[in-house]
Amino acid sequence: MRIGEVAALVGVTPRAVRHYHQLGLLPEPLRRSNGYRTYGVREAVLLARIRRLTELGLGLDEVRDALADTEGHDLAEVLRELDADLARQEVVTRQRRTRLAPLLDQAQGGSLALTGPVSPELTGLLAALGDVGGSPMAVKDREHLAFLDAATPRGRRGALMAALQGMRQHAAEVYGLLDGLVGQEPDDPQVPRAASALEALLPDALATHVPGTSTDGLAVGLADALYEDLDPAQAAAVRRALELVKRRQEEQA
Repeated sequence: MRIGEVAALVGVTPRAVRHYHQLGLLPEPLRRSNGYRTYGVREAVLLARIRRLTELGLGLDEVRDALADTEGHDLAEVLRELDADLARQEVVTRQRRTRLAPLLDQAQGGSLALTGPVSPELTGLLAALGDVGGSPMAVKDREHLAFLDAATPRGRRGALMAALQGMRQHAAEVYGLLDGLVGQEPDDPQVPRAASALEALLPDALATHVPGTSTDGLAVGLADALYEDLDPAQAAAVRRALELVKRRQEEQA
């Protein structure tokens, strides 16, 4: 048989056969006087064995080791290792599907395209906020929430998002005040008004979670990134609002 014939018989490609020759998995067969390889039953059986082993998921180095063992002991060990590896992959696959499920729910609900893959906690918060119109600050706020969602450790994320639930009341009014600060200076007279409105919107529990209200290095770094994304007057209003929340919490303690 010619290379194309034995490849078709076994169910592989001629290119694969040549590759197996190069790797030493399949010995070179006899050649005719014209230089063409001539394949017989022995080569076809060996080639079929290589194909079956690769279909099981063995790498070519593992196939070489298995073929070198004439008694089959190494092959049995390789297959046991492969089975154990597949079992581990099944566990990982189930875990990934568990994490994927809420993202699919977001996609079906129409929120995934706006915020990207986010945690179930943030999904619930965004649903509670609802539609706040075409406010640029509202759009930016959702970007910031997605940033916090990604950057906050999982153990602290739930508490943070629960604290932010208070934002759903009068959010549109506060977004409007912050939108009005675009292009203004940090000492603009409207900054205290916006800060006061935002402070009234935020719950006391937020003071222990929101970046900039603690000495935690991660929190401070997140705060810097968030403030840099705001206009100077907006950043001043947000800083002042968080300071007011912190002071309010201390007074009630």
